[in-house]
Amino acid sequence: MVLKNFDVLIEKVKSFPEPMRVIVAAAGDEHTLEAIAHAMGEGIVKPVLVGDKAKIDEILAKLNISVSEEDIYDVPDADEAAKKSVALIHEGKGDFIMKGKLETAQILKPVVNKETGLGTGRVMSHFVFDELPFYHKLLVTTDGGMMTYPTLEQKKQIIENTVDTLKALGYENPKIAVVAAVEKVNPKMPETVEADQLKQMNINGEIKDCVVEGPISLDIALDKEIADIKGFESPVAGDADVILVPNIQVGNILGKSITVIARGNMAGFIVGSKVPIVLTSRGSSAKEKFLSLVLAAAVSAGK
Repeated sequence: MVLKNFDVLIEKVKSFPEPMRVIVAAAGDEHTLEAIAHAMGEGIVKPVLVGDKAKIDEILAKLNISVSEEDIYDVPDADEAAKKSVALIHEGKGDFIMKGKLETAQILKPVVNKETGLGTGRVMSHFVFDELPFYHKLLVTTDGGMMTYPTLEQKKQIIENTVDTLKALGYENPKIAVVAAVEKVNPKMPETVEADQLKQMNINGEIKDCVVEGPISLDIALDKEIADIKGFESPVAGDADVILVPNIQVGNILGKSITVIARGNMAGFIVGSKVPIVLTSRGSSAKEKFLSLVLAAAVSAGK
């Protein structure tokens, strides 16, 4: 199964027999609760709210949302709210976590704690679905929000995180484009060397259940006509499911170009942890937060 757009994903999640349980850390944030209200209205999530109860109740009343008292935990301090949210996952009270009104570092600190966190032994990475007006399906970009300058081994794990996430959504053998500025290996451009090494790992069976191509330029990965003109033959050319960027700088700029310049829609979260962690930025729209909730719910249900 390949998802063509977010509407298809939304309908998929709405068909689930039960809503997924989202734990919102530091939930006293109006934009976050607007997204929660939207997802509740669609039958997609059932929230567990952790944070300053007085502030949460005020926003719930303003938005005309009803949440059971037993699903609201009064933890006014943001750091403690983050810890409590992780603890509730361990207690089986939720399927995934969403960041509310706190800094990313505050929510990640208890998540990555080696003794009480949500680690799996693999690196955690940022997975984003992009809906572009010109592309024929949803496109994954990774990692533009978590790993700054990943090593070769970390890039391998980012691919594995991505493949596992796509499997949970029903994908089979996704096509991974390891992008660089050029399509040929150049020892002076280490990104091209590592892209080729990742491709060889895939060929040798070290990276499974996907097709890895690299080095490959972004235009070739997304446009078959350009690939044909340049004489680049690959099943990934013009049909990539995933764009693996070399570092966070490239990923961040690419992501903002997609949303600001191309006016695409996006949804993202952290993968590689025991449960998805929805970490939208302070500038994210209510729509992006809602779509990220939908995506996390779909992956949680598929695991």
